[in-house]
Amino acid sequence: MKQELDPAKDLLSACQVAKTYTLGGRELPVLQRVTFRIRPSEAVAIVGVSGAGKSTLLNILGGLDRPTRGTVHFAQQDIYRLPSGERTRLRATRIGFVFQTYHLVQELDLLENVLLASMSGWGALRNREASRRRAIELIDQVGLSDRLNHRPDELSGGEQQRAAIARALMNDPDLVLADEPTGNLDTATGELILQHLFALVRDRQHALILVTHNEEISARCDRRLELRDGVLEDSPL
Repeated sequence: MKQELDPAKDLLSACQVAKTYTLGGRELPVLQRVTFRIRPSEAVAIVGVSGAGKSTLLNILGGLDRPTRGTVHFAQQDIYRLPSGERTRLRATRIGFVFQTYHLVQELDLLENVLLASMSGWGALRNREASRRRAIELIDQVGLSDRLNHRPDELSGGEQQRAAIARALMNDPDLVLADEPTGNLDTATGELILQHLFALVRDRQHALILVTHNEEISARCDRRLELRDGVLEDSPL
């Protein structure tokens, strides 16, 4: 059963997050002092120029990349103090990722790719028939019900991204992280992707953090924050 969340409390928060990489013996600061919070069901856009560190920040917020300094809390848990297994479980059950490059498994068909999210020890595969019904429902909601048995190389870029959205929502996450989800698509296809993404997250009351450099896309969110010189700042919609 999905945990009930208090809409008055932060779902996710970051405090003074910094990230520095070491390349060739030199330190390269990417994030300096990022403080951020999002409430349940809220949609937040993070904008900034290419190379500003938007994807790095998204990976840190999603528990994929440990910050050099600072803390990240998800539902009042400091995720980087969790044992690695518990952090993996949190990502698998409560966070959905939509990447710019789809990350579909070429050897699996569309239905199997969407079902992947439920195949971990914490997923819904304990009830295989319920998992299959949910996957088919999500695939239908992104308009791909006639492509169930097609593999990724038989799908267009837009179809692959719609499949990735369905996969991200498979375990009914509290938070969806989308990293430039229309970056590899033409304008018309990108618009279709955005329609599906926003309709699904709002219908299911997921929180959404959307990384983009497109101001028109960011205007669809409840808030827009700009990442500039390693710092996250409020930016008017």
